Amino acid sequence: MEKTLVIIPTYNEIENIEAIVDVVFQSVLKTDVLVVDDQSPDGTGAVVKKLMQNYPEKLFLETRAQKEGLGAAYVHGFFWALRRQYDYIFEMDADFSHNPKELKPMQELLEKEADLVVGSRYVKGVNVVNWPLSRVLLSYFASVYVRVVTGMPVNDATAGFVGYKREVLENIDLNSIKFVGYAFQIELKYKAWIKKYVIKEHPIIFVNRERGNSKMNGSIIWEALFGVLSLRLNKNRFLKKS
Repeated sequence: MEKTLVIIPTYNEIENIEAIVDVVFQSVLKTDVLVVDDQSPDGTGAVVKKLMQNYPEKLFLETRAQKEGLGAAYVHGFFWALRRQYDYIFEMDADFSHNPKELKPMQELLEKEADLVVGSRYVKGVNVVNWPLSRVLLSYFASVYVRVVTGMPVNDATAGFVGYKREVLENIDLNSIKFVGYAFQIELKYKAWIKKYVIKEHPIIFVNRERGNSKMNGSIIWEALFGVLSLRLNKNRFLKKS
């Protein structure tokens, strides 16, 4: 029987974590959930441990030694999932910017026609709610920039709502992933695309968080801008790796 895992990275998400876990389990999709917490000082991990009593053998917690960034948290979760032979592995935010109801149609794409599916804000216009215009423009034109530089036909390259077939993650050298923010999301998509995996975009409506604080900062933006150039320049080296 095929198994699905949703990975939710957290750092100071005590205001959101219980609700997002409950809603994911209430969605139509049958899935397990792994929370990867970076030693949140607000007690997010303790809330998850308590919730695990409600979802035995369905909800799991990995507590990392320190905060090293989104990319490192996801890579930790990917290795955890691969060791346990999950067939479909999703990444999503804890703050409800990604609607858990979209998990089911995204998995259906993975089952039928895609190796990697992107919950896309920009595949049908611009579907972002409650973001300031400056951030919408930054995100949108970042994806345009990625398409121009890399040639990758993905409208929302920086998207963080993504589903993978296990074999995609098995065949990307996860130990070599070096970026942490937007660039991390681009890096995984790009490395899958150059290996000829089929990427499909599923339209979503992205809603800005209502509780807690955004983790985005200027260093993440600059990492993305220069990281894309690095990915393109190293394309041949990536292809040589199994």
